[in-house]
Amino acid sequence: MTLVRRCQRIELILADVDGVLTDGTLILSNEGIETKLFHIRDGLGIKLWQRAGGKFGLITGRSSHSVNLRAAELGIELVRQGTENKLAAAREILATLGLVPEQLCFIGDDLPDLAVVRWAGLGVAVADACEEVRAAAHYVTSLSGGHGAVREVVEQVLKSQGRWDDVVQLFQG
Repeated sequence: MTLVRRCQRIELILADVDGVLTDGTLILSNEGIETKLFHIRDGLGIKLWQRAGGKFGLITGRSSHSVNLRAAELGIELVRQGTENKLAAAREILATLGLVPEQLCFIGDDLPDLAVVRWAGLGVAVADACEEVRAAAHYVTSLSGGHGAVREVVEQVLKSQGRWDDVVQLFQG
């Protein structure tokens, strides 16, 4: 099946956080406060996807207050943190939304994401993902995690669905 055909079916994008929405760097202060860096274009990409009627969610193995803050800022309600089995979490989310795997795009970067990348209708690896995830993916981004890869995926899906020009029109005054 072609990439365009896979993209045309997508209604839900789920993404890992560390290594996908961030570059994977964790900064811990002496007080134990964790800091993450999020790329602004990824945030706008998520908002554009939502404005176009798509659903977006996060599945991450770690738990972090900064993820809750970023999700709230972007209006992301589907957030699963501290998830050991990401495939089970993705299945539960799809069942709740009444969707099938062909309607899911999952974006990952490392081995805990591998099963979902293989299972999703559109499995995506960021450019700097581990070899196994890149090999399993239907699409590998040109951008690295934390550097606009999520935005790249949103654009690819919306362009394949013939909806990108409508999104761009929102900003042309």
